[in-house]
Amino acid sequence: MQNFWEKNQVRIVPWLFLTPALIMFSVYVVYPIAQSLILSVYEWDGLAEEKLFVGLGNYIELFDDEVFWTSLKNNLIWVLFYLLSPPIGLAIALFLNQQGRVMRLVKSLFFFPFVISQIVVGLVFTWFYDPSFGLLNKLLLGLGLAAEPLAPLSSESGVTYAIVFAGLWPQVAYCMILYLTGLKAIDQEQVEAASMDGCSGWKMLWYIIIPQLRPATFIAIVVTVIGSLRSFDLVAIMTQGGPYNSSSVLAFFMYEQSITNYRMGYGTAIATMLFLIMGIYITYFLTRMLRQERMR
Repeated sequence: MQNFWEKNQVRIVPWLFLTPALIMFSVYVVYPIAQSLILSVYEWDGLAEEKLFVGLGNYIELFDDEVFWTSLKNNLIWVLFYLLSPPIGLAIALFLNQQGRVMRLVKSLFFFPFVISQIVVGLVFTWFYDPSFGLLNKLLLGLGLAAEPLAPLSSESGVTYAIVFAGLWPQVAYCMILYLTGLKAIDQEQVEAASMDGCSGWKMLWYIIIPQLRPATFIAIVVTVIGSLRSFDLVAIMTQGGPYNSSSVLAFFMYEQSITNYRMGYGTAIATMLFLIMGIYITYFLTRMLRQERMR
């Protein structure tokens, strides 16, 4: 036994340290995912002891559900507009990457959206969009840009864009923090060497700064896309999927069917579709990242 331990110690010890984490991951992540996949082929109200097996019935119904396709379309809108967060966050980070007491105050103001709750963000923007006393209409009417008050949260065609705009506020702050951290790790020797060669301005940014920010960019894009697919808080607070389900997203649609309509099986089918979309996206980015690391 002692000879076996001495020969395999290097291989066994890492697994001993990983075992508690693997057990926790299996119990709280893998097992619930497996349960959801199984539950998605049943019709269950969440209260009865018996479940009715329906096979792929929930998925067939899902693909014929107009609200599902509306929610999926809205999630794609969230993804497209949320991808503006990394470049905007980078621009703000470049502006804030300076020393001085005034810049510290400005940085704290830009940090503020990141530390407050999404519920607070939703309430603030609900008041901001309010047609009777909201600041948006005060500005539009005061500047002569609108003839009458607007109600973005009551417009079927514009409500999703209004909610996405509210979500961009804290998301840009998060990306800004990532890039500020990345800018602190920039190799100054490369910057100085490029300056001596006459590189400056946009060329310096594109060829020297941005390549060194690749890890921060990767994290910013991955977290931003996952955050857009998981969007729930702002929809629930600002519109609850209305008007007429026009602002619903997959996460809220899942909640509505599972909790409000007592259709746990149908809700987990929606959750499974959302999980597959996220899984495909994460797998694509991880394989791409590993491929780039091997090419270095």
